[in-house]
Amino acid sequence: MHSLRWAWSYIRHYKGKLIIGLLLALAVSALNMVNPYLAGRMVDDVMYGEKTGMLWTLIAFMIGTTVVRTSVRYGYQIMFEKISQNVIFRMRENLYDRLLQLDFAFYDRTKTGDIMARMTGDMEAIRHFTAWTIYMIFENATIFIFAIVFMFTIHPPLALAILSIAPVIAFFAFRLSSDVKPTFTEIRNQFAKLNSIVQENISGNRVVKAFAKESYEIEKFSAENEAFRDRNLQSAKVWEKYLPVLDSLAGVLTVVMILVGGMMVITGSLTMGELVIFNSLIWALNNPMRMAGWLMNDLQRFIASAEKVEELLLTKSPMMNGIKRSDIQDITAGTVEFERVYFSYGDGMVLEDVTFEANPGQTVGIIGPTGSGKSTLVNLLSRFYDTTSGTIKVGGRNVKEWNIHQLRSSMGMVMQDIFLFSDTIEGNIAYGSPNATLEDVQAAAKKAEAHDFISTLPEGYDTIVGERGVGLSGGQKQRIALARALLKDPSILILDDTTSSVDIETEERIQNTLQSIQQSKTCFIIAHRISSVKEADLILVMNNGKIIEKGTHDELLLNKDYYYHVFQNQYGNFDVHLIAGKVR
Repeated sequence: MHSLRWAWSYIRHYKGKLIIGLLLALAVSALNMVNPYLAGRMVDDVMYGEKTGMLWTLIAFMIGTTVVRTSVRYGYQIMFEKISQNVIFRMRENLYDRLLQLDFAFYDRTKTGDIMARMTGDMEAIRHFTAWTIYMIFENATIFIFAIVFMFTIHPPLALAILSIAPVIAFFAFRLSSDVKPTFTEIRNQFAKLNSIVQENISGNRVVKAFAKESYEIEKFSAENEAFRDRNLQSAKVWEKYLPVLDSLAGVLTVVMILVGGMMVITGSLTMGELVIFNSLIWALNNPMRMAGWLMNDLQRFIASAEKVEELLLTKSPMMNGIKRSDIQDITAGTVEFERVYFSYGDGMVLEDVTFEANPGQTVGIIGPTGSGKSTLVNLLSRFYDTTSGTIKVGGRNVKEWNIHQLRSSMGMVMQDIFLFSDTIEGNIAYGSPNATLEDVQAAAKKAEAHDFISTLPEGYDTIVGERGVGLSGGQKQRIALARALLKDPSILILDDTTSSVDIETEERIQNTLQSIQQSKTCFIIAHRISSVKEADLILVMNNGKIIEKGTHDELLLNKDYYYHVFQNQYGNFDVHLIAGKVR
């Protein structure tokens, strides 16, 4: 019951309310014994004993008991619902906090649909357990115990006869619990797969339509949907096997009570009023045993869901976060150094023996074919991943010594895969600088050559951007992302293929702006176009995870190696001695 102990770590914060709720449930269970007893008194004393004066008193007590019992039960049901909502609130907060702390490697191997299944379906199963199942288990158990004790105080032989069926019912209820648990785990896993299919198709709907693959995606969804249906039917078959047995055995209690109790009334060893009490209490044995299967069902659903949520909450990033330092100015004025850096995602090296140094105020251009390791290099600088071996230093210290939040706060990054939030354009630009004014946002947009097109939009900076930037062109999204990074005024600026979707003229204006604001900033520019990196103080040419050339634009042209051939492909076949130092 590890999952129960884990859930208790959240519920215990409300143990005072929980104890009060359980005490109220205990009181209700005791009150459930009152009316059957009064009904028996009514038969023996009023009907057979002819004490008619007691009738209205007994009726008043029965009505009063019912009102009090109903009111108290409503009170603790509301109390448990509040406890469950607070528990889920804390759990959801912790889960979301954990998701934000996890590194890129976790998201590389975990499907978004699986995460969403844990945040929605699994959390709801835990909420239901806390709000309903806990008090129902306690309520049914105490009612069952009170009924047994009460029956034994009235007539032990009849009580023993009725209870002879109980062990058999308990045996089948626990068999049901053990057999149904694996089916709930399978249902939960299949639900996550189904969720992933839906999420991927919603996110990639444009690609699906562009390739006219609707039929293929429908078939893929149907296959997973069918598997989900089969898992549920498999679970239902387990129920079909046990529930008729449990219902039949529960019905046997009534038969035993009527047969044995009736014979005892005939022989005079049991009064009619006592038989009425037993008949009124039979539900207190019958109902808990019937509910046992359903409560076991809820318990197993909770365990399957809690295991998944707990697994996510206990997932830790392999990155150790450094201690927050007061001397953050060291990052502002520091250099960036790569010393024999190697990195692997797990299937072979992506970077090998990468060594270079960039000083404040310098621009480092990184160029190379797709898959050469360009983006990986800057991802390591930002500690999205940690090096397999080697050292990366910022401000003279290993990046692993810096607090991650502190390190990344000193950087502005425009990623290759541009992501914009469903917010206004102003909100997207000011995302990393929440205290920025509209004037600050506009100034950053002008530097990124985004102000002009934003001004032409019907609502300007108040224009709501669609999910992931839907409604904007690739170049417009890149310029908004660039403005977001520039507004942050970082000491290290990383531009990953930032101007690939803008025209040459706009790119040139952006490059001029970057040169004018660079000052003490260290800038990294990843690009495929020579025009984006030719003004850099240092150009790194990468291929197969290695730096195969490094130097300035002129130096690399004179080498007449990879960079030279890329230049010829983009600018034409000219004499290198004529163009070196002239083509800018």
